Order: sequence, then structure tokens, then C-alpha cells
Amino acid sequence: NSGLRKAIDYTLKRWPALVCYLDDGRVPIDNNRAENAVRGVALGRKNWLFAGSLCAGQRAAMIMSLLETAKANGHEPWVWLRDVLSRLPVWPNNRLNELL
Repeated sequence: NSGLRKAIDYTLKRWPALVCYLDDGRVPIDNNRAENAVRGVALGRKNWLFAGSLCAGQRAAMIMSLLETAKANGHEPWVWLRDVLSRLPVWPNNRLNELL
């Protein structure tokens, strides 16, 4: 069965990544965290067809990425964003990475 062969080949090519959780107990066996992080993006996809332009859609994606990263690091996303936006006008350009 070529379908079964493809599935086995797919698995064997990715075997080291599939079993890395066995070497390090901190690595989760599933990708639930990643799936949950993009859930909002998937749910809003229809609405974002009307972002206004390609650039507007890309900017929305960047903001969503920043908010999800803040959430993943234990911050309240909108509180973090409000804080960063309030500091931005006077923050030195060479230190922007400190706000991330």
C-alpha cells in the first residue's frame, strides 16, 4: 500500500524529532501549546480577509505573534502591549529588543 509506505517514510525521516521528548523530560510529547497558540488566528481567518491590504494583514499577524509570545511567557498580553506602546515614543532604538 503506497499510502502506508508514505506514512512510514514520513515517520522515519522525522524520527529524531518525534522521540526527542524521551531524552529531555521538559519536552512535551504533544504540540498542544503550539496548537492553542494559533487557535485565535485560525478562528479569525475569515474576518482577516478584509484587513484592508496585504500590509495590514501582515501587521495584524505580527501583533498576534507578539501577543501570543507575551502570553506564552506568562504576561497578560494586553497589559504588556499597553506598557510597551506607552514606552515606545521615548525608548532608544538601539534597545528595542529589551521591550520584547
